[in-house]
Amino acid sequence: MLRKVMSLLSVVSMLVIAAGCGKTTKSEEEMENANQGVIPAGTELTADPGTDMAQRLSIYAPFTLTTDISHLSDKEKQLLPLLFEAAGLMEEIYWQQTIGNKEAFLSRISDETTRKFAEINYGPWDRLNGNKPFLAGIGEKPKGANFYPVDMTKEEFDSLQNPDKTSQYTLIRRNDDGSLRVVWYHEAYASKVKKAADLIKQAATLAEDAGLKKYLELRAEALLTDKYQESDFAWMDMKTSNIDFVVGPIENYEDALFGTKAAQESFILIKDVEWSERLAHFAALLPELQKGLPVDQKYKNEVPGSDADLNAYDVVYYQGDCNAGSKTIAINLPNDEEVQLKKGSRKLQLKNAMKAKFDKILVPISDVLIDESQRQYIKFDAFFGNTMFHEVAHGLGIKNTLDGKGTVREALKEQYSAIEEAKADILGLYLVTRLYEMGELKEGEVMDNYVTFMAGIFRSVRFGAASAHGKANMLTFAHFSENGAFTYQENGTYMVNFDKMKLAVESLGGMILSLQGDGSYDKVKELISTKSVIPTQLKADLEKLKAASIPVDIVFTQGKSELGL
Repeated sequence: MLRKVMSLLSVVSMLVIAAGCGKTTKSEEEMENANQGVIPAGTELTADPGTDMAQRLSIYAPFTLTTDISHLSDKEKQLLPLLFEAAGLMEEIYWQQTIGNKEAFLSRISDETTRKFAEINYGPWDRLNGNKPFLAGIGEKPKGANFYPVDMTKEEFDSLQNPDKTSQYTLIRRNDDGSLRVVWYHEAYASKVKKAADLIKQAATLAEDAGLKKYLELRAEALLTDKYQESDFAWMDMKTSNIDFVVGPIENYEDALFGTKAAQESFILIKDVEWSERLAHFAALLPELQKGLPVDQKYKNEVPGSDADLNAYDVVYYQGDCNAGSKTIAINLPNDEEVQLKKGSRKLQLKNAMKAKFDKILVPISDVLIDESQRQYIKFDAFFGNTMFHEVAHGLGIKNTLDGKGTVREALKEQYSAIEEAKADILGLYLVTRLYEMGELKEGEVMDNYVTFMAGIFRSVRFGAASAHGKANMLTFAHFSENGAFTYQENGTYMVNFDKMKLAVESLGGMILSLQGDGSYDKVKELISTKSVIPTQLKADLEKLKAASIPVDIVFTQGKSELGL
């Protein structure tokens, strides 16, 4: 009997050992680093024969990011290099999220111009040309970037029984047997987030501003756990710091499959105290502005937090998602709907980057496409105001659908980003109009904002209609065209019709707010698919800008050395 028991135990033991042999001992990070990513393996990568790489590179105007830091304390100057280093780690992770192994990709491109263009685009797809591949033999960009297996079907994803699969902070990966698993960012990028967290904690020890200190401590911890809400609340309370540091997985634009996964990025910002004081007054007006939105009362019953603030900054470092293709010139965060409802949001205007785009791009565009009689209305203060109130408008409207089934973001899925950007565009212009009528804006006139907004559409649509912002631009342009908000002149320029534009702003704003509140996924999808296209005449007009060699966007010279650190 004892012999039989011993034999049985031996068999069980052998089975356990055999089972263990089939199980990988590698960490999630090791497997992620070994992941092929979305670029097929092979030899040298060369430019597509039909692409003029020098011309494509020339669409980016160079601009150096710097600012005066003489007013910073010694400790503030000491903590900045730590933030630069942590930001660089977000850059490394973002490359992994977009394509996989950065060095394996770039090392296969020998032509310097082509490689530089690939660096700007974080991969082989031209972000300002509808994500068209510019390298030979490269197919379409995977909608899910490198957040999901390239060959994963939506049916597979739907059948995966794991509640964390829809988290903003997880990857979907294949097991050896072909099944899917969920991997948290802090596991997939463990050593990088650990190093970044250590640097941020070290910076926190040097922070003299209590709000900055608390935020840095909590944000460091968030990178290690993928639990960001507490640090978002702390960031909302950070009112008086001269330095701001946006870091972590934040925006969902890179995930064009489900619009869910957040991509890593980082900004380092130095507050412009003088300009910030000019903006402070508007934050307190948000609840009142919400009440006046051009839509039925049921779509504006949510009261946005009034603990929001508007501030102006000079940005000195972009890394990761915010640096890919077109460059962000304003920030409206956090994206967490619960934080927005309780605290509002912070709206950070990146003044030096904004001024670069105005001078290098928007003014030259207006000289070509805006009727000569209205070019007097193209003003930087109007451009600044339109951008600022675009960010303010993100915090207005409705965050949860009226049927009580969840957030607008969840209801509209991959269509959310485009319609939300369209909402912010149009409601931003609506808010400017109302503030002039209320006497809150006293310098300039609303026509400055309308004409500058029109020129801004021509600037932004050159980024292509594939992005959320591009779709938003074309939706607005189509609505303006259908409602006579502008007249196309025989000489190929555009003239704003003030009264009709004002009505078009109100009608489009009301329509979008209703669609969001109703969670109308199908209607939003149809609207974007039919309206968010570049019409033939506009394509011809954009060719004029290309012929005039007007840059499409800016690319940065940036780093510690530019600040003398």
